[in-house]
Formats: sequence, C-alpha cells, structure tokens
Amino acid sequence: MDDAALLRAIQADDAEAFGAIFDRHAQAVHRYCARRADDRDHAEDLTSMVFLEAWRSRRRALLVDASLRPWLLGIAHNVARNASRSARRHRAALARLHAAACEQPDHAETVAADVDAIAQRKAIAEAVGALTKKQRDVVELCLIDELSTAAAAAALGIAEGTVKSRLAGARARLRALLRPGELAALTDPESASGHEPDERHPGAPARKAAVSWTR
Repeated sequence: MDDAALLRAIQADDAEAFGAIFDRHAQAVHRYCARRADDRDHAEDLTSMVFLEAWRSRRRALLVDASLRPWLLGIAHNVARNASRSARRHRAALARLHAAACEQPDHAETVAADVDAIAQRKAIAEAVGALTKKQRDVVELCLIDELSTAAAAAALGIAEGTVKSRLAGARARLRALLRPGELAALTDPESASGHEPDERHPGAPARKAAVSWTR
C-alpha cells in the first residue's frame, strides 16, 4: 500500500495503517531527531513525540512527492525546535551520528580507517554547526535526509525558492570549510566509516547519488 492509500486510511482512523506508516518512516524520523538529541534515549523520545503528534494531526496530513516523509519531518522539525536544545548539544549529537562505526576493531588498518572517519565526522559536524540555523535546517533535509527542495519547503513551511537560496548559501559556506572528501561524506556518511553500511530498513528509500556541490 502506497503512502496515498495509507493517508486515506489513517484519516478514516485506521490505526493499523498508521502502524504501517510508522514502520515505513520511523527510521528517517529517528535519524532526524538523533541529530538534535543529547543521546539515544532522547532521540527515541523525540521520535515518539513526532508520531504522537502525527496521529493527532492526521486529518491535516499531506503528501509531497507522493510521500508522507516530508510531512513527518516537518513535524520532527517543530518537535525538536520546541525541545529548545542548545546548538552545542545539536553539534554533539550530529558528531555521534553513525557512532556504531567506532567499535574496537581487530586490525590496525581498520583502526586507522576509524580514526580518519571520526576526524571526518567531527569536521562535518563543526562545519554544519557553523551554518546559520536556517541554512542548517535545509542542509539536513536536502543533503542528509535527501528530500527534494519542494519537499523540504513543505516540511519547513516556506517557499521552495527560499530553500534553494538557503541551500546555495550553505553549499558555498561548506565548500569553504570542508575538503572535497568531507563534502561527499556529508551526503553519504556510511562511505566515510570504513565499514560496509548496515542493512537498510525495509521501508527506507535507496540512497541517491551524492549531491553535486558545483550547482
């Protein structure tokens, strides 16, 4: 069942259909919340709050690009903002993204790869943290969560042209702060870890090609 059919079902108070929406999009929502959380427990709390609010506001739900994900990430944006967490905590949460790659390895080469990956994630976290909050919002949605500019605009409740303008400014700033390999890793963090990526959630979309930084 696609998102359009699930939307019609939840607007008719079908709790089972809402469970299917959760299964399909919870991973993306949790990733978004994890970048703004103090720790795993806090990210899970935020995720729960997002889906609670989604159920409450289901009659106002909307599809963007035939998907409910932008609507859910828009709720996540508001939930995280209302949590009033500091920029310092946000940067620390972003630096912990994909922290599972930092487990003790068995070989010296793997150790070196992990050290490089940690340094790379730190550089990315610091560069993203140096952006304005408005730029950071569009970078996270468009480059990390891989939404289209139209979907990001719907999630943030702003015009698509505003998203494009903020994204262009953010790209320029990030090009000045990061090396080429770090720019690529921003949109494909798994490739920077030195490990094979984890098996994706069955409902998660396939990763797109790295975003062009020359546009």
